[in-house]
Amino acid sequence: MTSASPDIDAAGLIHGETGAQTLIGWTVDVGQPDRRARLYLDVDDRHSNRHGVLHGGIQAMLLDSACGYTGALHLDHETLPQMMSLSFNTHFLAPCGQGRVMAIGRVTGGGKRTLFIEGTLFDADDRLVATGTGVYRRVPPVR
Repeated sequence: MTSASPDIDAAGLIHGETGAQTLIGWTVDVGQPDRRARLYLDVDDRHSNRHGVLHGGIQAMLLDSACGYTGALHLDHETLPQMMSLSFNTHFLAPCGQGRVMAIGRVTGGGKRTLFIEGTLFDADDRLVATGTGVYRRVPPVR
């Protein structure tokens, strides 16, 4: 794992930074003035469970990643330090079909070392389908 800052395009978007992001296919938006990361995924059959809706594991992954990027923006919006999840809980509220979903994070507390962050996941109709809460810490730089 490297400690280099991610490649961010002119629109404030990150594409394919991690293997998981490349495999699942989401885009990260770190260019908003509120410094809250947004993840976008165009859900199709590849992301569905056997009931034909967005798999809960992918929902949790999107929420966790939105929270982690939001923590990085909170700590240093220029370098986006890497974050690690110390704990994460997910609540599934409604089924999520196909179309573009958005996960967004929000720092709710913490200090210099540990952050408490919540995430919300909305479906293509802007309906809240899942929430998550986590505790995050900056990954020490590689020396």
